[in-house]
Amino acid sequence: MFDRTTKIAPSILAADFSAFGAEIEAVEAQGADWIHVDVMDGHFVPNISFGATTCAAIRPHIKTVMDVHLMIAPVDCYIDAFAEAGADILTAHVEAGPHIHRTLQAIRAAGMRPGVALNPGTPAAAVAPLLDLVDLVCVMTVNPGFGGQKFIDMTAKISQLRNMIEDRPIHIEVDGGVDSRTAPLVAAAGADVLVAGSAVFRGGSITDPAPYGENIRAIRAACI
Repeated sequence: MFDRTTKIAPSILAADFSAFGAEIEAVEAQGADWIHVDVMDGHFVPNISFGATTCAAIRPHIKTVMDVHLMIAPVDCYIDAFAEAGADILTAHVEAGPHIHRTLQAIRAAGMRPGVALNPGTPAAAVAPLLDLVDLVCVMTVNPGFGGQKFIDMTAKISQLRNMIEDRPIHIEVDGGVDSRTAPLVAAAGADVLVAGSAVFRGGSITDPAPYGENIRAIRAACI
């Protein structure tokens, strides 16, 4: 059932790469609502992370939602691979190709929930024709490519999207620089899915996961 309660989606880009499975299990046990997977190709963004094979490997460890964010171009030729890997949500950037309608339709046809992402320099109006095709709009609050960047204030864009979405069952996700200081700003503007990497994983480990829970609760409490 769709709901707009605040969801915390830790990005495994900030986790221990040598122990993804254990990290995911630990952070879910500590209260994560979704698991966010940042896929980068070194072409659309200036960094390389991981792909569909990694998603398939971690899928058995994810009990919540596998939220896969594709920072790649092109997208269409990889959609089936991410479906087979078990992605629940697959988000493509509106800037990644010339035929975003076709991309979003193909994502849904493959059995996943489609999302569309907007870079900081892209206006909310770019997704206006897409709102009946998506389940999620991801607002980037950093320029994509690296974790740990400084938050860029996109609250006006988030508010505009919230008004555009009206009563459609579409999540507004925010990705980049989210912590207990910035989370209340984006939540107040209308975001309901908060991606946080270093702000969740900071201070903890698979042998000492309690800080993960403390960090998640601090972000969530800041939004109330």
